[in-house]
Amino acid sequence: MIDAINQTFALFRANYHNQYYSAFGNDQGSVAITKKLWLQTLKGFPAAVICAAAERIIADSEYLPTLNKMLEACRRAGLPGQLPSPLAAYREACNAASPKAAQRWSHPAVYLAGRDCGWYRLANYAERQVLPEYSEIYQHYADRVAAGETLAIEPPAALEEAPHRPASEATAARNMAALKSLFDQ
Repeated sequence: MIDAINQTFALFRANYHNQYYSAFGNDQGSVAITKKLWLQTLKGFPAAVICAAAERIIADSEYLPTLNKMLEACRRAGLPGQLPSPLAAYREACNAASPKAAQRWSHPAVYLAGRDCGWYRLANYAERQVLPEYSEIYQHYADRVAAGETLAIEPPAALEEAPHRPASEATAARNMAALKSLFDQ
């Protein structure tokens, strides 16, 4: 992990030279404090994910990243290949038809996050209100998939079939009389 953080900072120093020295100068103390903070914050990610995220940031951004941007990049880099991005998953969940469990999902995590977030909320609230909550739930499932867990969509329990029994003639006559009295007023 320490090597991954050191490699990340070396990449940033080489690629964002002016910004790096503007942020840290030649003060090794502030660099060491920042590295410790990054190490503590990113400790849940494997070293390979941290390095991949740093390379992705360098390829995509012309600015030195904040710790928050690095955390987001690590989450994206740590997603298994078959998982869509949180935004794509959110949109898939919002646009799915009912019954939800019977639809073809790109990954079970998309369905499970939608179920946990609430189908009503996804269908009726604005994206800016629900997307953060959905993304957090989805990230939880993505982390479980990244840890090797296999997720599955459980089909809903079938309703118990009640035997059909026609009403007795006396009950049918009473109900018919009640209906007629409603319209005879």
